[in-house]
Amino acid sequence: MRVVRLASEIDFAGWRAAARALRAEGVEPQAVVWTVERELFDLDTLAPPCGKPANFTVPAAFVELAEQVILHRAPDRLALLYRILWRLEREPRLIDNPADPDMARARDMAKAVSRSAHKMKAFVRFRLVEGAATETYAAWFEPAHRVTEATAPFFARRFTAMDWTILTPDACVAWDRERLMVSEGADPADAPAEDAQEELWRTYYASIFNPARLNPRQMRQEMPKRYWRNLPEARLIPELIETAQERATAMVASTPRQPSDRVLKAALRHSRDAAYGTGAPTTLEEIQAGVSVCRRCDLWRDATQGVPGEGASPAPLMFVGEQPGDQEDLAGTPFVGPAGQMFNKALAEAGVPRDRTFVTNAVKHFKHEPRGKRRIHKTPDRGEVTACRWWLDAERRLVRPRVIVMLGATAALGVTGKPTPIAANRGQPLQLADQAQGLVTYHPSFLLRVPDEATRARAYAELVDDLRQAGSLAGLVT
Repeated sequence: MRVVRLASEIDFAGWRAAARALRAEGVEPQAVVWTVERELFDLDTLAPPCGKPANFTVPAAFVELAEQVILHRAPDRLALLYRILWRLEREPRLIDNPADPDMARARDMAKAVSRSAHKMKAFVRFRLVEGAATETYAAWFEPAHRVTEATAPFFARRFTAMDWTILTPDACVAWDRERLMVSEGADPADAPAEDAQEELWRTYYASIFNPARLNPRQMRQEMPKRYWRNLPEARLIPELIETAQERATAMVASTPRQPSDRVLKAALRHSRDAAYGTGAPTTLEEIQAGVSVCRRCDLWRDATQGVPGEGASPAPLMFVGEQPGDQEDLAGTPFVGPAGQMFNKALAEAGVPRDRTFVTNAVKHFKHEPRGKRRIHKTPDRGEVTACRWWLDAERRLVRPRVIVMLGATAALGVTGKPTPIAANRGQPLQLADQAQGLVTYHPSFLLRVPDEATRARAYAELVDDLRQAGSLAGLVT
């Protein structure tokens, strides 16, 4: 009986060298015991006898498969791989046989390892380490298989600009913005406590949760319960599931606001007979009716309805976003989707009462492209923004805001008529043609797309500061 001792559970180089030597000696699979110890395996004891070369080739697909399988937690994975290697000498096409039990089991293991790596990329949540000399983040994660070191380069690429550590029971990986470091596994007690960013993450998760598309079985498949204790949003899941039916029913029951028949008929006549440079709307109701029948660009063709602005009138403060999203298009109301909920949260933190402001968009119809069953947002082009500016100017004349906040580059183009970079202009009041003051800042949807938690937290704090500044200029925040 031959005993092979590997340096670690994932010592692929050691297994490969030992397996080559064993096969060259002609040692059958049932005569080998594979084990793992802290001492390095001595290759000399498995060197082939003199005159019998150890050089042979195997399919590249087998090497790739073995590199995955060795990360599995099954105790028989090493013996399985050697058995397949042994059989390849006599069955060179074994790797292509989907019905072979050994190959089927190896492929199942490789798939499980791949899923485990995917879950790690999706469910690692970094927390700020309190008291660290530099801004450092740490996360605790318990992967289903030994994928920590194999997955670490992904996090180094994704979070290049921050210092972080991922703690797991198998191994710990750390990044100092220059190199990856690997150390022994850790204990859950070493994980950092909850930080302030987790409330922001829960707000984001609640914002994107769609009760009408709830499928608990699929949710458990994509987010297994074994990971919930490491996810800040997990505490929301039971309540979100429990109230999903009620929320979905409310969504279906809600109907868009409708203008009166008189106003709607006038808007239809105007749309058919009048030039858009004449007959400017004199009320917000006329704007609402006009938007619903607007044909100034082609966006109306694929949208459910036009979405005009709403809020106080007159109002000292106006917010201009980009365009309606999927939920706004269905509801006929601006800023009610995920970005709207993030916007409301930031407004509340800034101390700005939304009911004393007016909220609208630079473009009044939802521009999108179908992707499966979903409608994916597309940024309006300059022509579409210019065409819809007639409605935005009408809203500005009626609402008469002292301050206009432009949420994103498209909103800035709609208000000013020219490109206005956000990073170079945010926080700086701009004098507009109607004597209102303008401020540019991030659109809340930008925060929902930022994958880097540290960057997202900084951008959110800057958004709150900008909203607070706008409220102060408008006299709504003291």
